[in-house]
Amino acid sequence: MKRPVQVVLLVLGGLGLLRVSLFTDLYLRYVKEDLRPMLIVSGALLLLLGVADAVSQWSSHRRETHAERREHGGHHDGPGHDGDDGEGHGHHHSTVPRPAWLLFLPVLSLLFYAPPALGAYTASREAPKAVAEQEDFDPLPATSPVEMTLTAFIARVQQDRERAIKGRSVRMTGFVTPDKQGGGWYLTRIIFSCCAADAQPVKVRMYGSAALPANTWVVVTGTWHPGGTLGTNSAPVALDAHGVERITRPVNANTDELPLTASR
Repeated sequence: MKRPVQVVLLVLGGLGLLRVSLFTDLYLRYVKEDLRPMLIVSGALLLLLGVADAVSQWSSHRRETHAERREHGGHHDGPGHDGDDGEGHGHHHSTVPRPAWLLFLPVLSLLFYAPPALGAYTASREAPKAVAEQEDFDPLPATSPVEMTLTAFIARVQQDRERAIKGRSVRMTGFVTPDKQGGGWYLTRIIFSCCAADAQPVKVRMYGSAALPANTWVVVTGTWHPGGTLGTNSAPVALDAHGVERITRPVNANTDELPLTASR
């Protein structure tokens, strides 16, 4: 790859990383929030490397130009002197390999186009994330409805021997994933352990409410949908929805936490 093209890639890549991590929250579509400082440092380093390489090329070009002027000021035996065979003082005129231009696509996407966040398409094709085993549960708060994450709801339904979730009104936040096999839909969150490559969904089946379009973010209020034996794996991870409210996508969309403010 020619050095000028390399410089452009470094500079654009650095600017793209700084744009998504320093000036917006778009980086949350790719990695966890904890990795933001690393993205900022990486973007700054790429930008500095690109600028340093550009300065180095400019200085080298100035030296070559000065040397050529001194050379042409003296006597020489024709265009082929000093063994350059008339090839412009030995410069190597190679072309940039075609596959190298593909590197511009991800770089430019960071600057001008943010790929959509992972959603229903991913959730419908990935196995649900296993909920960690839990033996002891704190008492549920007396407030109603109880704000819960999907993971906490699943654990209460299938592991809480005290069956404290029975009859309690709960409120959870997620996006809509249609159930392609039996109709209906799932309330879903996608969880990053590190980044989008290791994303796994958590899902709760919804009853009593018509499905909204896929990837619609909603707050659902309802009660556990009876079935099996509550507190065991035979209990369905499902909710009888009594109220569904559309919301904007929260900032912490790729975690299973209680919702924060809406993303930009």
